[in-house]
Amino acid sequence: MRFLFMGDASNLHNTLARELRRQGHEAVVVSGGSAWMDTGRDITLRRKPGKWGGACYLARLLTLLPRMRGYDVVEIAGQVFLSLRPEKIKWVFDYLKRHNKHVILSALATDHNYYKACHDGHTFRYSDYMIGDKPSPYVNSDEYRAQQQDNWDAPAMRDLSQHITTQVDGVAACLWEYYVTYRPLVERTVHTGIPIDTDALTMRPLEAEPEKLKFFLGLQRDRMVVKGTDRLFEAAKRVVDRYPEQCELKVVENVPYDEYVRLMRDSHVILDQLYSYTPATNALLGMAQGLVAVSGAEPEYYDMIGECDNCPIINVSPLIEGDIDAKLEWLVAQKSHLPDLARASRDFVVKHNSASIVAQKHLELASSLKGDGI
Repeated sequence: MRFLFMGDASNLHNTLARELRRQGHEAVVVSGGSAWMDTGRDITLRRKPGKWGGACYLARLLTLLPRMRGYDVVEIAGQVFLSLRPEKIKWVFDYLKRHNKHVILSALATDHNYYKACHDGHTFRYSDYMIGDKPSPYVNSDEYRAQQQDNWDAPAMRDLSQHITTQVDGVAACLWEYYVTYRPLVERTVHTGIPIDTDALTMRPLEAEPEKLKFFLGLQRDRMVVKGTDRLFEAAKRVVDRYPEQCELKVVENVPYDEYVRLMRDSHVILDQLYSYTPATNALLGMAQGLVAVSGAEPEYYDMIGECDNCPIINVSPLIEGDIDAKLEWLVAQKSHLPDLARASRDFVVKHNSASIVAQKHLELASSLKGDGI
């Protein structure tokens, strides 16, 4: 089949496209490289700041559109898959819909539907926006205001969301959170997981208990509060201060994707997210190399993927006071478990997130559309 991927996030579409090519399909990725991550793509479409940057971006898009026809499947990276106003995104979406057989929404980022689910009081126990029935720290932060998060519920965004939700032929949800958001809205909604090229990421051998545990944290300054990285960072610093002879913390900030993957390799534990139910790309990349992930891994996620034997992710909860410190201190005290946890982490990613397995789920979703024209 012929696939066109419009946009990307954290190298998801690029990894998926490479695997589809290995299996004999055609796959083209059009993206801006996920900003500073500089992830791989076949066609670069990146918006520079200012009015002139916007005009050049739109002009390039218009020259590319004739090449975006005749695909069996177009997968758009979220509802806001272009750096344009909602009404222009809607126009491009309709163009893609007219000139290709099917359009699938790759649910991999915040949109109006997810924003609404976070606030409805019953879909999640906690989220980026709410902790129980109270606003999360993110809602009261400068980060929230700078990113104009209230715009997700603006009329133009609601209109775009309604249009795309009713017009897409299916939804490929990479996380449990997005799956439960879209399952009631779009009939063909499947959980695919995040693809990881496990063949390219070899496991770092850890045959015995290390003398000193090495924590690893990747910072994105403009996303620290929404991901809970700020709280993980502070907890890790407290633990290192308490046990300086037994552990240390390595921090990297806004480095390109390939360099980031290389830099984490010498550590033992990767600190990822606090408000998630599901391990995301950051955690999975580390686990594939034998790092133990401190992240979200709630029972709902394990139940969905049918995993009850190998649950190696250290789940931290924003609902429990002191939970982060306690989990990190446990890792320091139980360094002897690291070799087993490292192997279990690698096995987990190979079983559930290897690129070939995730690609198969996307192919199954595409194949289910055959009765509609593929």
